[in-house]
Amino acid sequence: MLLLLILPLMNACELLLFDEAKGTDDPRQNFEYLWKECDEKYSFFELKAIDWDSIYTVYQAKIQTDMTNDSLFNLLGAMLNELKDGHVNLVSYFNVSNYHVELTGPDNFDFRIVKENYLPDDYYNSGPFAHDFIAGGLIGYIRFPAFSGFVDTDNLDFVLERYQDTEGIIFDIRENGGGTPLDIYAILARFVEEETHLFDSRIKNGPGHDEFSEPEPAMVSPSDDIRYTNTVAVLTDRGSYSASSFFALSAKAIPNMVLIGDTTAGGLGMPNGGQLPNGWQYRFSVTQALDLNGNNFENGVPPDIHVLMSNNDRAYGTDPVIERAIQEILY
Repeated sequence: MLLLLILPLMNACELLLFDEAKGTDDPRQNFEYLWKECDEKYSFFELKAIDWDSIYTVYQAKIQTDMTNDSLFNLLGAMLNELKDGHVNLVSYFNVSNYHVELTGPDNFDFRIVKENYLPDDYYNSGPFAHDFIAGGLIGYIRFPAFSGFVDTDNLDFVLERYQDTEGIIFDIRENGGGTPLDIYAILARFVEEETHLFDSRIKNGPGHDEFSEPEPAMVSPSDDIRYTNTVAVLTDRGSYSASSFFALSAKAIPNMVLIGDTTAGGLGMPNGGQLPNGWQYRFSVTQALDLNGNNFENGVPPDIHVLMSNNDRAYGTDPVIERAIQEILY
């Protein structure tokens, strides 16, 4: 499970990847330091066709020796947002800069519609899962809003045993902004019958934009606890980010899983970072994840079946993504 190994590795990688900054409040030195760190260690310049040298020229011209901390922060944050990456942040004592990937596509989820028109009023909440039978009891619907680290054996056993005899499960990760990768493997281990190669991962290991380690496989093994082998429809949208994209990418490698909805928002690079000379914290993506064919879906994992919610759907209380998932499972 390479992704799990990367997490403890990242703490060590800060010593390997990120130099210790020497303290200074000088705006130009902080700008130069941050630009160079990104230039040598950010992992998606080539994929996104970003001309980082041109961006240097634009923003370097705006640096003033007497600019305020607020002005410098806004300038550096704007430069980082040129990367269009939700894993890129600048953090000071007075502000946080980030790129809102969830706003790069249409809103494709309204849980109120799900609660009012699909789930019974007394639907279950088992740990992080909101769930119940839908489609006349033929399908189990599971809403999973965040990879929060609260998935455990007991709630997974309860949920999967409850829907063991259904025709299929709908696993809804729309507007799930991510979280801990630990949950990914805990869940996917319940849907495989043999050790499964999910994707490959590689880490930025040199100053050139194309310098990476050799890809290493991320694997999942079947759980010894309750497993589910019928169709699982995984619902995604542009609010599905980071761990949700890793989950969606992994689902493409599992035979009984199908992705339905909109393209995810990406976030398939593990973030790491350090400290500027003035003490502000920064982070950005330093790895890449590749599917089994070598494709890089950092800009979003595409669904197998593309479905968008319209204004008419909202007006009539219909969720077309769920409707298409029901059709996929039953017919």
